[in-house]
Formats: sequence, C-alpha cells, structure tokens
Amino acid sequence: MISPTDFSRRLIAWQRQHGRHHLPWQVREPYRVWLSEIMLQQTQVATVLDYYPRFIARFPDVAALAAAPQDDVLNLWAGLGYYSRARNLHKAAKQVVHDFGGAFPPQRQALETLCGVGRSTAAAIAAFAFHGREAILDGNVKRVLCRVFAQDGNPADKKFEQALWALAESLLPPENENMPAYTQGLMDLGATVCKRSKPLCAQCPMADGCLAKAQNRIADLPRKKEAAEVKTLPLYWLLLRNRKGALLLEKRPQKGIWGGLYCVPCFESLSDMHRFAAQHGIASDGLEEAPALTHRLTHRLLLITPFAGRTDRPSESRHEGNGLWLLESEWADYGLPKPLQNYLRRAQGDLF
Repeated sequence: MISPTDFSRRLIAWQRQHGRHHLPWQVREPYRVWLSEIMLQQTQVATVLDYYPRFIARFPDVAALAAAPQDDVLNLWAGLGYYSRARNLHKAAKQVVHDFGGAFPPQRQALETLCGVGRSTAAAIAAFAFHGREAILDGNVKRVLCRVFAQDGNPADKKFEQALWALAESLLPPENENMPAYTQGLMDLGATVCKRSKPLCAQCPMADGCLAKAQNRIADLPRKKEAAEVKTLPLYWLLLRNRKGALLLEKRPQKGIWGGLYCVPCFESLSDMHRFAAQHGIASDGLEEAPALTHRLTHRLLLITPFAGRTDRPSESRHEGNGLWLLESEWADYGLPKPLQNYLRRAQGDLF
C-alpha cells in the first residue's frame, strides 16, 4: 500500500513531467482560477477551452463581470449548459466586489460563501491561487482514491463521502508551494490515466501500489451510481413573427429550464399554446407544425414540437410582456438556448 507521503511525492513528480501545462487558467490569478473551476463543473475541458477565452475577453476581471447585465453573462454562457452556474457566477462576482472589496478571499471557508462555490471548488481555488493546503474531491479524484486505496462504498452514503474527504486530507503534501502541482496532478491523473473505462494503468505512477489493481477490482471501483430515471417532457415552441418580420422572444424565469435566457414562447400543453396564439389573432389552423426535435438534459428528455405563425396585429412597441420583438440581426445580442439557436439556423428557409 502506498503511504500518504509517497502518494503526494509520486503525484507531484508525475504531474510536472506528464501532466497538463497548456491550460490557459493555470495561473495564480484568483478570478481566472475561479472562472475556470465554475466552467469545468460537469463540463469537458475541450468545451471550456472554447468558452473561457471569450469570457476573459468580455469580462477581464471580477469588477467587469459584476458590473455587467445578467443578459450579457447568459448570452456568453449560452450552449455551455447548467445555466444556474452562470447566474451564480454573476451573483458571486457581485459578492466579491461588495463583500470582499473586489479581492477573492484566500481561505477556503470564505470562498465557500460565494454563490455556486462548494467545498471542493473552494479548495481548488485556494490551492491554485493561494497555495493553500486544501483537499479537493471531485469525480476524478474520487475514482483515483477509490482505486489506489481500494475504497469501496455506496457513493450516495454520506459516511463514505466523509471517509473519502478524510483520506484526501491525509494525502496532502506538507509544502504549500507544491499544492498547485499536487492538485492539478489529481485532476490530470483521473482525467487522462485513471479513466472510468479503459484506464491506462501502465502509465500510472501508482500502478505498483494500487490496491484495486492488485485485487483485480479496477472495473468495480468506484461503485457506479444508480442511473437516474430519464423522464420525457413534451414542450411546444411558438415561433411567432409580426408584420415587420420580428420574432417574439421571452425571457425565461430564473429557475427552471434555460433559466434567464431568451426563448420563443414555450408551453407544456397545446391548449396553452393555442390560447396564447389566439391572443395574437392566430387560430389553431393558422399555425404550421414542424417535426419534433429532442434535447437531452441531465434527468429529462425534452420532446419539442415547434409551431410557426404570423400575426398581422401591429406592434406599437418592441416590448411585449416579458418579451421582445427582435429581428434576426438582433438575436446574437441575447442569450438563446442552444437547441433554439440550432433550430433557427436550420429552419429559417423552411418556416419563414
């Protein structure tokens, strides 16, 4: 069995020679570290590499992000998914400005008071930006620890989770200056070597002391979570044009699907959609139905049926309720759900 001292020593040496060093957020600037950690939650590095530079260009520091309208933040986030992250990101930036004088606090416990920042994310920020001796425990790290030290337990069990936290804390290197390499090493090892399937054990610095490997239990550890039931949710989009050719887009509620983004009027029942269309002078037989499309969320499958129609009623204002009449040239200025972006791009010639 590998000792805690040997584990950290091997990991740091491996990361410095074989780990990832090209990532743009591998800096000590707390704002950039925090931004990357939020983006990387449940999102692949390759995807974040596309969004991160645009965010930094638009919001170069926490003050710029805090001062921006939420719509601007959500617009840049569109397509990255889990939109509560973007809303919390914006709220947290305001917290840093108003509660901490515009500077991120170095302590993990203080970082955990920021919206959207949990224990592991706070620990990563503290380790990378301030060299704090704090343990992280994301999915990749859990997999490494469960295999190297043959930790077997129900992933939904809080006691088992606490045991993994205790193990993670016992493995920290004694020197603060080694914390960035150690923390990055855990992430890199789990993401590139100790993968969920087909791990590259021959390239692992822990291979000769890995208990799961010695016990032939690599495929069994960590235990898999029970798959959540995926429910189908029927939705109906109403793509409504006025006589000027503008499309009606409504701001979605802050909570729920696509929270805070702009979307065409969206309904869970056909009767509600027909009632809304009638309010704009369009009978049900005046709507053109398009083939349904699907969009997968974490625990739901959206079955979306788009309907298109035109209203001849004059629009005295671009504003209507919580929505806006927007010309195609204006859509890019508003955050739209990715499936709607894709649909509008494909359907323009067919529907309008």
